[in-house]
Amino acid sequence: MTDFGDQAILTIDLDALVANWRRLGGMAPNSECGAVVKADAYGLGAAKVGPALFAAGCRRFFVAHSTEALALRAAVPDGTIHILHGPAAGAEADLAAANLCPVLSTPGQIAAWAAEARRLGRKLPAAIHIDTGMNRLGLSEAEANILAQDPSALDGLEIGFVMTHLACSDEPDHPLNQTQRERFATWRQRFPDLKGSLANSAGIFLGAGFHHDILRPGIALYGSNPLDPAAGPRREASRMAEVVHLQGRILQVRSVDRGDTVGYGAGYIVEKPSRIATVAVGYADGFTRALSGRGSAVIKGRQGHVRVPIAGRVSMDLITLDVSALDAADCVPGTPVSLLGGGIDIDEQAASAGTIGYELLTQLGRRYRRVYTGASLRGAA
Repeated sequence: MTDFGDQAILTIDLDALVANWRRLGGMAPNSECGAVVKADAYGLGAAKVGPALFAAGCRRFFVAHSTEALALRAAVPDGTIHILHGPAAGAEADLAAANLCPVLSTPGQIAAWAAEARRLGRKLPAAIHIDTGMNRLGLSEAEANILAQDPSALDGLEIGFVMTHLACSDEPDHPLNQTQRERFATWRQRFPDLKGSLANSAGIFLGAGFHHDILRPGIALYGSNPLDPAAGPRREASRMAEVVHLQGRILQVRSVDRGDTVGYGAGYIVEKPSRIATVAVGYADGFTRALSGRGSAVIKGRQGHVRVPIAGRVSMDLITLDVSALDAADCVPGTPVSLLGGGIDIDEQAASAGTIGYELLTQLGRRYRRVYTGASLRGAA
């Protein structure tokens, strides 16, 4: 793709992503480490991320929707692909034809998938989701009890594992973690022949009692810290390799006098003579408006990397930065500006916006020039 000089660049380090996957798997050597690649691999491109992970040895992938699973199958023809939302009603034949494996959360889903197996005259793969405290998806206690007492509803299905989802794993000391761990252990006894899957990214850091047979890391693969800031020193230990580097470029720099305003609403008032740089990134690119007057950026100058504040509102296509702390020669038009990565931690930027790293990643826009790097790119080609 031609670089016209005004387009922001989103660099995705596939080697760092693979290193994160290997690190997480290494924390539970007796478990299989899968990968959650829903929401287009958290905004980074499942068509590249999936093959890179497959080439590294990952064989099990998790997506949310049936349409995501069908799209991923084209990129990862030989992987096991699980649909966390279960089979979309009416799509059972297409999903079976693509050899996809839905996670069944309701008696209705179980019945529909079993009916498709009978229609085809062969067993179909699936997993079972039992709710243990999230109260979102999954069989209720009563529904799971009925299934355990009479598993005939599963006839025609090849159930690979039973799973549940942790609600508070990012807070290691939250009492619901142990409650869910104990409930899930009880359910595994009720389904003794099935493997188990409990740990998401943060759950892996909770220890061996949460690991079971299949790990489901998501956000940590993409470089965001899975633990809440309140986790203290444990959070530092869970810091992941940086995968994403988003860089905008300066379009113009202007001198602004004391008392003048910058941007929409005239909400940012300059307190002293300043230099304001305009950068070609905005909320239409997924750079959230919530960072208006709160976020920051990093510019590499001759004296090192300098952090500069966002001055005024994030608009549709532009942000403005106060670059007064930099030498004028270090922030001329065309100068790259780091907005995520490159000295701006994604979780720190998310906290400035009052949100989480998940949201910043998954709303990354399509106008960026995406550049994939690393030897793992060969697997993603």
